[in-house]
Amino acid sequence: MKKLGLFAGLASSVLLLGACGSEEAAPVAATTEDGKTEVVFWHAMSGDLETALNSQVDAFNASQDDYEVKPVFQGTYEEALTKFNAVAGSEDAPAIMQTFEVGTKYMIDSNKITPVQEFIDKEKFDTSVWEENILSYYQVDGKQYSMPFNSSTPVLIYNKEAFEKAGLDPEKAPRTYDELKAAAKKLTTDDQTGFTMLNYGWFFEQLVAAQGGLYVDNDNGRSGDPTKAVFDGEEGQNAFNLIKEMYDEKTFLNVGQNWDDMRAAFQSGKVAMYLDSSAGIRTVADNADFEIGASYLPVPNEAERQGVVIGGASLWMGDGIAEETKEGAWEFMKYVASTEAQAQWHVDTGYFAINPEAYNEPIVKEMWAKYPQLKVTVDQLSETKPSPATQGALISTFPQSRQSVVNAMESLYQGVSVEEALKRAADETTSTLGQ
Repeated sequence: MKKLGLFAGLASSVLLLGACGSEEAAPVAATTEDGKTEVVFWHAMSGDLETALNSQVDAFNASQDDYEVKPVFQGTYEEALTKFNAVAGSEDAPAIMQTFEVGTKYMIDSNKITPVQEFIDKEKFDTSVWEENILSYYQVDGKQYSMPFNSSTPVLIYNKEAFEKAGLDPEKAPRTYDELKAAAKKLTTDDQTGFTMLNYGWFFEQLVAAQGGLYVDNDNGRSGDPTKAVFDGEEGQNAFNLIKEMYDEKTFLNVGQNWDDMRAAFQSGKVAMYLDSSAGIRTVADNADFEIGASYLPVPNEAERQGVVIGGASLWMGDGIAEETKEGAWEFMKYVASTEAQAQWHVDTGYFAINPEAYNEPIVKEMWAKYPQLKVTVDQLSETKPSPATQGALISTFPQSRQSVVNAMESLYQGVSVEEALKRAADETTSTLGQ
């Protein structure tokens, strides 16, 4: 979100790359001093997440003698994608590229990646061992384009002590909009506001999808290229009406666009309930002075709950690189998706396990005993109903669209009507489709 301008210029650069091709000798794999095939891995993980990622890489490198993965931090997702664009399709391209979920359509349209489906078909690899609701985001027409890696979904986090003080059952979080509004009224005091959510397009997308609503036409861009944004329909209006009504009733706190500010407001007792990423649960639980609860994303009373859309990022295989290098990239992808590796990844980061069998591992059981809130997020994902709505939208200009939604959300606090705010965001999104 910080560097939307970088992302916006990528599409034209891809066209230039495509025009520069010529017949060349087959690329040669780079090797290390001890003769292993080098597999360069560009990523956007920093801090504790980078430490966890490096542990996965070290474990893979030690597990076999043919390949050596070399992780290279490339900044934010937007920065990494801009750097990738400069070398995509050439021998200088990384063997593995980590890209956020909203970059999916762009990566596919670039024609500078190797779909992992090629290796799945070659090995007749059984993907049924992986979580369908995670895999499906990165599939188009049944083809798996990338390997999910760090996956998360939204979740309702709440202060159990505040619930008790307000006379609410701390083991029964609100599941509908009416229940959320009623609880927020009881939780709102002179020093505390009932509910908040970040001014961030991802949460709006999730609230729409949870009702079965689409973001763009043509089945969220999955049965054909999208031509129009449709998130300003009934489902989008339900979500925006919820925000506006609660804000007007002073039971909703505007925390802006900063994740740390939102979490700080909750941890300090300034707000009693909020929406967060499932990957943030451990951090919040470790830093709060009270017991926290976690629950499913609320839906309107009349809506049939559909579930959530996967967020986070996935691993893409480069193109224009040596076949041996691709083989190494595939071996690494299979390794990090294995039961044992996914159990460790889930424990170290809080991200979902792409392989559900990982949840049966002892280290996961031990962590769930300490953080029972994490199991709630896993249950919410497993109960998600596969559909174009929960599979997520495919548009190449997603970051720009998210900014339009953010602007629309913020205009609600200035008195702009729900219909006007949503129509403006939808029109701006429609105008970018196909760019």
